[in-house]
Amino acid sequence: MFGSNKQDTEKAFADSSDGAVPEKGSSDDSEVLEHTASEEKYGTTQRGLKSRHIQLIALGGCIGTGLFVGTGATLSTTGPAPLFMSFVVISAIVWVVMQTLGELSAYIPTSGSSVPLYVNRYVEPSLAFAAGWNYWYAYAMLVASEVSAAAVVIGYWSNPVPVAVWLTLVLGTIVILNVFVVSWYGESEFWFASIKIIGILGLIILGVVLFFGGGPNHDRLGFRYWQKPGAFIPFAASGNTGKFLAFWTALVKSGFAFILSPELIVLAAGETEAPRRNIPKAAKRFVYRLMVFYILGTLVISVIVASNDDLLLQGISSGEGNAGASPFVVGIKRAGIRSLDHVINAVILTSAWSAGNSFMFAGSRSLYSLALTGQAPKIFRTCNKHGVPYLCVAVTSLLACLVYLSVSSGSANVFQWFVNLTTISGYIAWIILLITYLRFRRALEFNGILHERPYKSPGQPYVTYFALFFLIILTLTNGFQVFFPGKFTVSSFLAAYITLPIVIILYLGHKIWFRTPLFIRAHKIDVHTGKKEADRLEEMDVPPVARNMVEKVWFWIA
Repeated sequence: MFGSNKQDTEKAFADSSDGAVPEKGSSDDSEVLEHTASEEKYGTTQRGLKSRHIQLIALGGCIGTGLFVGTGATLSTTGPAPLFMSFVVISAIVWVVMQTLGELSAYIPTSGSSVPLYVNRYVEPSLAFAAGWNYWYAYAMLVASEVSAAAVVIGYWSNPVPVAVWLTLVLGTIVILNVFVVSWYGESEFWFASIKIIGILGLIILGVVLFFGGGPNHDRLGFRYWQKPGAFIPFAASGNTGKFLAFWTALVKSGFAFILSPELIVLAAGETEAPRRNIPKAAKRFVYRLMVFYILGTLVISVIVASNDDLLLQGISSGEGNAGASPFVVGIKRAGIRSLDHVINAVILTSAWSAGNSFMFAGSRSLYSLALTGQAPKIFRTCNKHGVPYLCVAVTSLLACLVYLSVSSGSANVFQWFVNLTTISGYIAWIILLITYLRFRRALEFNGILHERPYKSPGQPYVTYFALFFLIILTLTNGFQVFFPGKFTVSSFLAAYITLPIVIILYLGHKIWFRTPLFIRAHKIDVHTGKKEADRLEEMDVPPVARNMVEKVWFWIA
């Protein structure tokens, strides 16, 4: 499809995915020479991300406006109980996703690592083709959503500067941090994530203080807002049915806060020092991020702000600038803490900037990975002398320029469009990922090397089967609200489901054109190529030894 003709492209796919297992003790000289020639022509990515970079990226890299801003719309629609319960449930699913990614990426952390690369290797090329372009499109849309949300947040402060100027400033900075040296991205995310983590921890402590009446007005909040206006806002029906539909609505909406963030670990695997040590470390600690930042964060929101507060993200429907008042900011304002709302809004702005930065990295590396497997034009393999696929960054940036729609339609409205579009793309991507993990396990079992996994996550494969079933149901019901009387609009229906037929068309079109198999059989799946190199890197790795208590704490964190 991207070669000079169909035969060339078919050969490229066959070479990369026919599943032939290399003979032990032998080497394919032609493959080595071809790989070396490709590196000389196009360049390759470099391992410029340090341990502290990967750990902070894992902890806070993609915590953005989904948590700080998007939760407000969910709270006002469904109430505090559905918001909190939905984040608990989605956190459990995302934990499973992170564990499968940890196993896959730690096994063979090669250059250009990505989920589509693993799909191509362990399942089959057509599904990898559809998954790869879905990932790239979703990440580009996520960049746009975070940039759009940054404009929403900036709108909290009355200023005469046009929205287009802010959009250009935020997007331009993101491009600069991603186009030169990968360590620039790693370093910027280290500090961005640090600010977010400190900010969220501070908000959680503040929530506890306000809960017990420690604010300036000494008003003891407790769970007041769970009682009045109430824990649930019934959706489309009354009684328990309405409460369940409210929970399911929150479940669908809450997914945006998590979408595609675990994949950052995989995409960084090929550019990370000591991947066999740092990737499992990041995967294990992901649960702390879920518990502290997301679950406790939403609990704090439900305590400090009422679901019917008239300041709560009113710009989502009106498109006005004051949509920058996130539930955290509204809660602080209602508590009478002067000036702190501006500080927290600045932290939220930093978070939007940071998440957009991470998604730009992810989108460019997804396109780079597609080029490595012949599923995107070879030109996208090109890296600069610092190992950055700058053409991939440029093209991803161009698609992200859709954010300029917000100049005429309102930043808050456009932000909501991007939320709807990317959530369904993320669910589909996770379904494909979990199928890939099950095929990966099957291949290891067939070869009798399941015990050789560098990272072994708990509860497998049962937790994967559960998460897969749940995600399929969630994907099919993603837009259930539009089917209720008076709720249907063409734009809402398309935003909820348009990605599904697009992925199916990509998959079937590729399969019909290249006549690929339904799946690669277990005995043909290649679980050996690249493993020796990964084993050698692991043997050469010398973990740092702490000389005092301070270094022990630091090495545990980073």
